[in-house]
Amino acid sequence: MSRTSVIAGNWKMHLTKRKASALAREVAARQGAAEHRRCIVFPAFVHLDHVRRNLKGSNVVLGAQNCWSKKEGAFTGEISPYMLRDMGVQVVLLGHSERRHVLGETDSLLVDKLKVALRAKLEVMLCVGETLEEREAGLTFEVLRRQLKALKHVKDSQVPRVSVAYEPVWAIGTGLTATPAQAQEVHAEARSSIAGILGDSAAAAMPVLYGGSVKPANASELLSQADVDGALVGGASLVIDQFGPILDAAPVV
Repeated sequence: MSRTSVIAGNWKMHLTKRKASALAREVAARQGAAEHRRCIVFPAFVHLDHVRRNLKGSNVVLGAQNCWSKKEGAFTGEISPYMLRDMGVQVVLLGHSERRHVLGETDSLLVDKLKVALRAKLEVMLCVGETLEEREAGLTFEVLRRQLKALKHVKDSQVPRVSVAYEPVWAIGTGLTATPAQAQEVHAEARSSIAGILGDSAAAAMPVLYGGSVKPANASELLSQADVDGALVGGASLVIDQFGPILDAAPVV
């Protein structure tokens, strides 16, 4: 089954208001009217409105890097998915490795976030992936299956609003990258796990992206793999001269 490629830029805790606005305009221009790929940008919370205004009328989707697990309440410093939707956000990134391993988010908390984000009518990109220690111990698939169990809480009607990003923790910001063969192997296993949870048709339709030191030099080969449906790009998404070629590497299907 052909799936539209998704190229997403996670800007993390970078950029100023001026630079984020300028980058948004550059990404919008580079994406243009392309229909064979979907482009999403995930700016910092404080830049969401500025980026939204600079993406207006473009073919680029506005995303947010995180949300809290409740609709509203006394949660100082947190952001409700309903607030994000009100700001024009369409997609929320959940379970990024930095939130799991640096900020201590648990599988249980991510299930709660997933459920409320979907109730808020947002799309969810769920991040999964193993650490170097887990890979060396032969636990990659076990970790993957455990993290993907969150999808058991996705209703049939919500499946079209869910995607998965496989990001080996050992390849994020390290300069290391999974080989295309390694990426394909894990993506195929992820799709098999998704099928076991949500059914074959959901697994066939759900985008599974690769994230982990994606660059112009390796994007084409990674994106050519049968089960790699796009890229979640970190550092290279902050400069249009790097992000643009990654966008261009999305295969035409």
